[in-house]
Amino acid sequence: MTAVSPVVEGSVHLEALTRRFGHDTAVDGLTFSVDAGELFGLVGPDGAGKTTTLRMLAGVLRPSSGDAQVAGVSMATDPEAAKPHLAYMAQRFGLYEDLTVAENLAFYADLFRVPRGERAGRLERLYAFSRLDEFEDRLAGALSGGMKQKLALSCALIHQPAILLLDEPTFGVDPISRRELWQILGEMVRQGTTVLVSTSYMDEAEKCDRVALLNDGRLIALDTPETLRASLPGTLLQVEAPDPRRVRDRLRADPRVAGAALFGDLLHVVIHDGHRWYDLARDLAAAGLTVAGAHPAPPSMEDVFIHRVGRADTPAGSDADGTRPPPVDRRGRDG
Repeated sequence: MTAVSPVVEGSVHLEALTRRFGHDTAVDGLTFSVDAGELFGLVGPDGAGKTTTLRMLAGVLRPSSGDAQVAGVSMATDPEAAKPHLAYMAQRFGLYEDLTVAENLAFYADLFRVPRGERAGRLERLYAFSRLDEFEDRLAGALSGGMKQKLALSCALIHQPAILLLDEPTFGVDPISRRELWQILGEMVRQGTTVLVSTSYMDEAEKCDRVALLNDGRLIALDTPETLRASLPGTLLQVEAPDPRRVRDRLRADPRVAGAALFGDLLHVVIHDGHRWYDLARDLAAAGLTVAGAHPAPPSMEDVFIHRVGRADTPAGSDADGTRPPPVDRRGRDG
């Protein structure tokens, strides 16, 4: 087995990482590093390349070109050597629904060759944050969606990996379970685990130490959420209008406006520096478009993503009206 330096055991480095499927490029030359002990987000809409990137980092897929060093090991040449140091939780994690919670944990402990003498202590720690101990005799198939995700995460953590790769772990999970899962991830990071998590939810991106914004397989921005929000140029206004779509379309055609997008029943409008909302509102009124109100608003990660992509029709993780889509079966699709 390839030796792993303690200095890089929890680090990840991508160098021009690329994956093609026939003539389609799913991941296009990604280059960035993730520090040991960092909570790092791969953020973008479906089809951005998030799942393919994580599969390459997990050693499930080989890169078409480029490389990734995971725990100091090349995933292009020796992916098996990195696997003892990482855990990968796919969108459809392989729980055995006809086994109980305790039996699933025991199975993964056997799979990862966890020493018998260490299992009781590890299970106690996993039960402490998952609160699954009272359900240890329940079949996995009888668990709620959120509990299944917590069990899947516990199974992935049973061998105490240095690096945890999570592919949209909260997709289709209720809001309370989403919050609990993120609390667990925060605790893992505080204990020194490096966590790479993919998500299409921009509010989850806010919880990360740093995020890589992906679109069409390319890296479009990488920084802390705070820095990315501060990078939005101009003035952001939240606008109320009886007919927000017509107002949006009119504003998009105005050279004084950097962007206009629907957020539910509201509009987020970015005005170039040196211009005033008063002048825009006057011109809208002259065109027969009514505006009920407008006030400054702090930019969100959705605002940043829309601006960076230059495509304001649909905020990432949203439908055309700026609202969250209902859960759908995405098996076989690449995020």
